[in-house]
Amino acid sequence: MRAVRIDEFGGPEVLVPVEVPDPVAGPGQVLVKVVAAGVNRADALVRAGLYHRAGRPPLIPGVEAAGIVAAVGEGVTGLRAGQRVMALDGVNAPGFYAEFAVVPATQVTVLPDGVELTEAAALPVAWLSAWYCLRHLAKVTKDDTVVVKAAASGVGSAAVQIAAETGARVIAVAGSPEKTAWAAELGAHVTLDTSAHPDDAEVDEVLRLTEGRGADVVLDTVGGRAFGRSLREIGHGGRVVALANVALEPSTIDTRDFYPKNAAVLGFQLTNLQIHGYDPREDLRELADRVAAGTYRVPVETVLPLDRARAAHERLERRDNRGKIVLAVGEN
Repeated sequence: MRAVRIDEFGGPEVLVPVEVPDPVAGPGQVLVKVVAAGVNRADALVRAGLYHRAGRPPLIPGVEAAGIVAAVGEGVTGLRAGQRVMALDGVNAPGFYAEFAVVPATQVTVLPDGVELTEAAALPVAWLSAWYCLRHLAKVTKDDTVVVKAAASGVGSAAVQIAAETGARVIAVAGSPEKTAWAAELGAHVTLDTSAHPDDAEVDEVLRLTEGRGADVVLDTVGGRAFGRSLREIGHGGRVVALANVALEPSTIDTRDFYPKNAAVLGFQLTNLQIHGYDPREDLRELADRVAAGTYRVPVETVLPLDRARAAHERLERRDNRGKIVLAVGEN
């Protein structure tokens, strides 16, 4: 089968198209014919040798995909060949940058009619992360004001819609007028362009927009220095959810920025959650049903063929995409 492999850690240039043997589903596993694979920050970290769970090369990256069940292993129930599915597996690193991948059956979710496979490939990481953080951790309600950092990213664009659906007031933070305008199209009530309000000015603007009270929830998808600002932007009894450090830099904080406000700091990491028993299928089914019903729009900005994975990573790392980058792997 065709695949993209990493034979050594490095930049996007180490993503090399190769031919490798087809995998075979073992007991409790599902063989998925991959039609589309999502491109994620985690993939770039794996490629660079910076992901905490990545093994040593050679490696086939890719932690989420959508496709067709090709075969099921012994003991698998509820799944059969020919079904349209989405799959997630950041624990066993099956490598979805390939025509076929073997996945534990517990990480495979059947898709409803009305959800395209290209859209579905964007749900298991970015959308599931935004959903879990806002619905399960922060428990967002219609009475909340929610700040979404990097609102034009895959997670951010999902979070804007999920928070808005609850009736919450959404403040979308992004790095250009084009990105903030796009976040407004997705349902953000107020936008904040960090190119016009850098660093401390961002904090001041959030406080101004909340009449000095601060936000009820801040979804911090950036990390680094941005995390310190998130703590200052939160209000009394608020919740800061930290789920990334794409800045790849330490966070320097002052505990006085959050403990006097009786605020909660919540961490989220999808792979670690799975390791400790989280079954994503119920949440993914609920997300897919909402997409099928037209409640949510899954913005897929760029679709590139599998052999152009390098270009996909280059675009991801320039951070000029709005929404999701997806690799087209096989035929539907």
